[in-house]
Amino acid sequence: MKPGKVWLVGAGPSDPGLFTLKGKRVLQEAEVVVYDALAGQAILSMIPEDAEKINVGKRASHHLMPQEEINKILVKKALEGKRVVRLKGGDPFLFGRGGEELELLKAHQIPYEVVPGVTSAIAVPAYNGIPVTHRDFCSSVHIITGHKKKGDTYDIDFEALVRTKGTLVFLMGVTALADICDGLLKAGMPADMPAAILQQGTTAGQKRISATVSTLPEEVQKQGIQTPAIIVVGEVCALADRFAWHEALPLAGRKILVTRPKELISQMAEKLRREGAEVLELPAIKTEAISENQKLKQSMEAIQSYDWIVFTSPTGVRVFFEKLAEHEADIRKLAAAKFAVIGSGSEKELKKHGILADLKPEIFDGEHLGSSLAGACTGEERILIPRAETANQELILELQKVPDVQIDDVPTYRTLYESSELIDQKAEFEQGKIDFAVFTSASTVRGFAQATKGLDFSLVRAVCIGKQTKQATDELGMQSWMSEKATMDSVLDKVKELCRKQL
Repeated sequence: MKPGKVWLVGAGPSDPGLFTLKGKRVLQEAEVVVYDALAGQAILSMIPEDAEKINVGKRASHHLMPQEEINKILVKKALEGKRVVRLKGGDPFLFGRGGEELELLKAHQIPYEVVPGVTSAIAVPAYNGIPVTHRDFCSSVHIITGHKKKGDTYDIDFEALVRTKGTLVFLMGVTALADICDGLLKAGMPADMPAAILQQGTTAGQKRISATVSTLPEEVQKQGIQTPAIIVVGEVCALADRFAWHEALPLAGRKILVTRPKELISQMAEKLRREGAEVLELPAIKTEAISENQKLKQSMEAIQSYDWIVFTSPTGVRVFFEKLAEHEADIRKLAAAKFAVIGSGSEKELKKHGILADLKPEIFDGEHLGSSLAGACTGEERILIPRAETANQELILELQKVPDVQIDDVPTYRTLYESSELIDQKAEFEQGKIDFAVFTSASTVRGFAQATKGLDFSLVRAVCIGKQTKQATDELGMQSWMSEKATMDSVLDKVKELCRKQL
């Protein structure tokens, strides 16, 4: 069998915006993914659903699998002819033991590529307002591993480091902070040299403790620190308070769960990230078109007879036009029809097909769509509503108030619930790691509930896009708020408002 190929991919420090374009492409084409604990949750969420996933741990002193075993797995899976991605936090060649993994691949003549990643040694100081070089302070930066085996002494020439007069960045050195600072002081570094320890950079857990080389260990004892964290020593640390930018963003320090249909790229997640939030973006549902659909077939055959075609979701629009193409129906047969949409998302999806909506209610829900459409009808219209198999009946009840109107309520797709095999959503809420969950439909609420069975839903603070969605969260006992309008921008405004109130 022809061997497969291995890609060593650096995932960066955690923020998905710092994951390289090539890294993302390679990951999405993977058949096997061997991943580290330091690869951020947002990156792990990009792993293809059908890929084999192997967790090898490797955080600080806690390893699920020895390095030698990891090397063997890469060889084994590649010899099976698979496309293998070794996903590593940061950069694979910066204390990532990527070179060791390549040694065995080379020995077995297995093809490989290295996809560099953004290293935390540069990115995390940057997110804390610390430029690792600055012409007024230093002209070099030195990256040192702070890791050593228990009971061993450091094999570091501290005197040489002090003589560089450059910025020193220690990775994996939290447990040895006192030893590192002591070694620098004994090597002649001034006691008042600025220093900082930077926790969980680029995530909601980002935290900075600034001090001096002589006082940093004591400050860490007082304030506490969590791993992963890096240590930065040098004059540039004094710039942190002046240059800090990330912590000034409205949603910095907040972690928000966004649920969405699997097929859709979430605009909501991107809006939240731009405001500084760490977003855990997980599909709660997926949709699939109903294959054997006699009712839809009949509607397609008589498509030119409809006066109105009504869409209640972007998915409904997408599936309708897919089915139209499958039935080889000429789109010109829609010329006599008018189009109504429930809101901006459906309107935007409809525009992709070159059609502008004739009707959109001021309030984006089924009741107001129904009453608006009823007001536009004279009583003899024929209306097609291609939508989800299980759908709210408020729209139909409003339309039925119009005499002689003919309604064809046609299910075109069904909703299935999804859950992540890599991220334990239930534990995230139980441990208080998520500030808010954003729901953009009642179906995503139900999907979330299915994925977190056993969770005390009163722990969930939910921000909802409309009253039906809020009703679904209320039924589960969540703490819930509803946006002023049924738009993503309004949901974002509500999240920011709640954060300003320190809720």
